[in-house]
Amino acid sequence: MNTENSIRQAICCLFLIAYIARSHAAVVNIKTKGAKGDGITDDGQAIVSAWNEACGREAPSSVLIPPGTYMVFPQIDLIGPCKAPIKIKATGAVVKAPPELEKFTTTYWIAIRNVSKLTMIGGTYDGQGEQTWKQNLCPDGGPGPCPLPVNLQFTNVTNSLLKHITSTDSKFFHMRLSLCDNTRLDHITILSPVNSVNTDGIQIGRLSGVNITNSVMRTNDDCISIGQGCRNIRIKNIMCGPGDGIGIGSLGRRANEEPVQGIWIKNVTMTGTEHGFRIKTWPTSFPGSVSDLHYEDIIMNNVSFPIFFDQQFCPLNNCQNGTASNVNISNVSFRNIRGTSATKVALKFDCSADVPCKNIKVADINLTYEGPEGGPATSECSNIKPKVVGQVVPPACPGGPD
Repeated sequence: MNTENSIRQAICCLFLIAYIARSHAAVVNIKTKGAKGDGITDDGQAIVSAWNEACGREAPSSVLIPPGTYMVFPQIDLIGPCKAPIKIKATGAVVKAPPELEKFTTTYWIAIRNVSKLTMIGGTYDGQGEQTWKQNLCPDGGPGPCPLPVNLQFTNVTNSLLKHITSTDSKFFHMRLSLCDNTRLDHITILSPVNSVNTDGIQIGRLSGVNITNSVMRTNDDCISIGQGCRNIRIKNIMCGPGDGIGIGSLGRRANEEPVQGIWIKNVTMTGTEHGFRIKTWPTSFPGSVSDLHYEDIIMNNVSFPIFFDQQFCPLNNCQNGTASNVNISNVSFRNIRGTSATKVALKFDCSADVPCKNIKVADINLTYEGPEGGPATSECSNIKPKVVGQVVPPACPGGPD
């Protein structure tokens, strides 16, 4: 009996050891998959191979991109679902795209899709977009192969963390997130020169419960662009500029757009941006709504249009004149906003005649004009009567609604 018990115990131990070995968290180094990291060799398939191995394991696993310079020609897809939480660690690594636009066959460079509990830490992702900007393709939906490739595209990536990531010189938008509920972006750095074209920093759409914090964005276009279907978004501790500020929209151009609701933006510094906070809706638009927006503790440094509701947004100049937007803007508050405007019109509320802006509150605003025309900053208002609390400079819509 003792011998039989010993055999059973030994077999159980072997099974236990095998299970632990199979389920133990693994680190898959892309260099074990053939990556060179020499800045010349295409290492894209090595990254995909490492991802596939880590994604297929039954315990939390990591893809390691060690320090070095890695070329990825021309685009890669990292696809789930994974069997367990997965991490991509690229601290000290630089990943570069090919500069030639003709090498791309998709609208993205690196895409991650259908993953829950992703942690993505570190790394610089360089889109090498200068050659594309010089061709000036696809400005505002104009001529050229549109849309151009996004640096990092996340689709249905949920319950995840993206941290200490740098995106530089994207050919188009730097980061695009869609259907990425309950995801946090922290310490994100976006860098593109002023002469880049349509290099939005972070574009989000059709998602809920996303936080963007402690980040720096210097680009040509919106630092953060909030599209249809965004709910419960918190943006805090952001430095933006140059660029085009933090924008909502454009909205109303297409049928059945989802509402934008519940946006909290706090402790943001805008420096040298074209706009500070802008809401863009199309005239002659389909119905839609934007509600429960809250802006607080903001510094504006030499911002051309610090606060702008633009319900006549028509960048291609092909809209029917005299028509009103059908997108309803309501329940918006601005509190404790300080700084300087580069134009005399610091507050501009161009609201719809058909659905006027409702329940708009401005409190403790002090925006002064510093420019060649001299004199104080002013406000311009159409179809709005905001509630004013405390001291508001310039006076918000002193004449009431049009």
